[in-house]
Amino acid sequence: MGQTDDAAAADRRPPVDVVVVDDHPLFTRGLSLLLPGLSEGRVRVVATTEDASAAAAMVQRHHADVAIVDLHMPPPGGTRAIAAIRRADPMVRVVALSGLAEADAAIEALRAGASGFLPKTADPEALVRPLLAVLDGWSVLPEALLRQLLADAAPAGEQGIVDQLTADERRLWRLIADGTGTVDIATTLHVSERTTKRLVAHLLRRLQVATRVEAAALAGRVGLGAGEPVRHTGGPAG
Repeated sequence: MGQTDDAAAADRRPPVDVVVVDDHPLFTRGLSLLLPGLSEGRVRVVATTEDASAAAAMVQRHHADVAIVDLHMPPPGGTRAIAAIRRADPMVRVVALSGLAEADAAIEALRAGASGFLPKTADPEALVRPLLAVLDGWSVLPEALLRQLLADAAPAGEQGIVDQLTADERRLWRLIADGTGTVDIATTLHVSERTTKRLVAHLLRRLQVATRVEAAALAGRVGLGAGEPVRHTGGPAG
């Protein structure tokens, strides 16, 4: 289908009815006035509410296609409003707004059922395409926020393993990397051999390796430092 056909299909699409859930009257009034003109009549605001608890009922009453919900509203709050809207009508798409492009707020909104997240600092015309996109099954996030979420979700590399361990676990890892046997580890840590075996097994699970040899190799790859000196006490295991 060519561009002309795409444009014709867009023209044939019925108007998108939007409910705005926001406790800032100037903002909701602005969207109500601007969206129809900016979208050439494709988007219209059919209702607004400052009460998050009334959002779901209003969306149902007006048979809205999309709800625009401010996350930072008085209790019960925007996130609960999103969840209530989605429970009441799973076909309704929700675009969450926030004063800042906050990763935590975006994740909460998406988990509650939002299809998109945009900062309130965006120009009103920037809302038109996301509103149409979510109706077509797309999710919408600012590129910078998407990259931040992907970076935060990326698994920590091998180097990050060291920072996830306690000081005692790092000390045990160094002993294993040095080839220290179970009896000597028990003596050094002032624990029984049985406890030592349990601690070693736990550490191997945390490192996601199967053997002490693999743990020693991993220690070499991440450059596990010598840290505090490890001294053998010569006393009996506890």
